[in-house]
Amino acid sequence: MNECQKKTIKCINCNDHFEHLRPLVKEIIVSKSFLKDAPDFDVNSIIECEHAYFKELHKFEEIIDDNYIFRALKDKTHIVYVIDKNHRLIFLRAFRNFKIYRRFLEDKKGILNLIEKE
Repeated sequence: MNECQKKTIKCINCNDHFEHLRPLVKEIIVSKSFLKDAPDFDVNSIIECEHAYFKELHKFEEIIDDNYIFRALKDKTHIVYVIDKNHRLIFLRAFRNFKIYRRFLEDKKGILNLIEKE
């Protein structure tokens, strides 16, 4: 049983995909792009399933080539992260603009390249 399952107050949008994959995570990686986008963001808030100041946390977006794409929303910032097929949790990008975030999700090849680069 993982931390989300133990809590009496569930994470908002904490879904089955994240709950099942979380115990399998072997490594956590923060991409250079993510560091440029959100240099002050505390990634532990997502890793530790901290839901207090998030509107949405662990929102499942889609599967791209066996990589599970998730989003967290905090203070109008869209945090995009993935649990890849090698069981690594990779923080990919952060966006303040929803339209740019949606365009990023549409670029499947670009997402795969970013995952492989890490």
